[in-house]
Amino acid sequence: MAASFHFFTGDDEFLVDRAARDCFNTLAKDAEGDFSREIIDGASQKIDDAESVLGAFTSAVQTISLFGDKKYVWLRGLNWLADTVLGRSEGGKVCLERLQSTLESIDPNGVAVVISAYPVDRRRRETKWLESSGDSMVVSAAKDPEAIAGMVEAECKKLGVTISHDGIQALMGKVGGNSRLMLEEVNKLACYLGADGGKITPDLILRLVPNFGEGDFFEPVEAFFSADLSWALEAVRRFFYHEPDGGRPILASLQNRNRLLIQLRVLMDAGAIRIGPRGISKGDFDAAKATYGKHFGDAEDKSSLNVFTQNLWYLGNKVGPSAQLFSLKNLTEIQLELVQTFQELLSRPNEQEAVVRELFVRCLGNNGR
Repeated sequence: MAASFHFFTGDDEFLVDRAARDCFNTLAKDAEGDFSREIIDGASQKIDDAESVLGAFTSAVQTISLFGDKKYVWLRGLNWLADTVLGRSEGGKVCLERLQSTLESIDPNGVAVVISAYPVDRRRRETKWLESSGDSMVVSAAKDPEAIAGMVEAECKKLGVTISHDGIQALMGKVGGNSRLMLEEVNKLACYLGADGGKITPDLILRLVPNFGEGDFFEPVEAFFSADLSWALEAVRRFFYHEPDGGRPILASLQNRNRLLIQLRVLMDAGAIRIGPRGISKGDFDAAKATYGKHFGDAEDKSSLNVFTQNLWYLGNKVGPSAQLFSLKNLTEIQLELVQTFQELLSRPNEQEAVVRELFVRCLGNNGR
């Protein structure tokens, strides 16, 4: 016997909502007009809200369609299953019991129900009942590179475009591996390519996708670590024309990049990895991580303090070339200069451009090596 409802949950609100929407649209593709489709917002902050949602949902699943055909109801964004004041309250538990009773009475031949819930406490008996009684799916934000690549390729196929392996790696580097941002950017790039489709290339990604999160998103940072003093000073001038108080952001970005470069340079000098024409080989990187990763702790979140948490394409193709230009001694000296520059910014807050220019000249005056 088919399940009387479809239940979606997971650790990423966007992906949970997206999976539930796809399911709802597939189920309701043959619905006769909007009268047979109903979406109910399940997000509630207090008992009164939850009771109102429950009333609307119960009415939707128990009322036949205007034309007597099958109805399709999506209870979207249910948040009563979370470890919150509402979720823990007696009133919240009563509402969940009533929801369960309503779901048990549904005739799947007359109504199709989709429920998306985020966040949830999967230890709760109500959550376990929903997962076991319905056609359930736990949607997890992809963290494994292969899983992310598969998700991106599937999205591209749906949109009528293609993407190369190098393109996926470039996109990962741009958005820090954030699955939601990757899908949003793929949709944007597919729209740019147009109805005839085409291929999403690394060059297209580098031109059209901005850097997100902690990253070297200032031109002066890119110019600095190219060891090209002329370009670097021009970039500083352009940046401060628009951001006269941008000294600290540039300094923070320089610091993040330099931390990674120091770690990369140490691994290169130890012979653990090398930077080739296509970046760093995955085999070398995995072997280095197995040997040295224990010294960085077990943190999984992306951090410039741990080179092994970084995206491999980003390290090899964005950071790696600079590691070949600067020695470990020079990178250490740059680190000390960054500390001094921070003190200078504090003492000369109205001369931020001058302070940063002086830093660049001190570090790159002898060609940065």
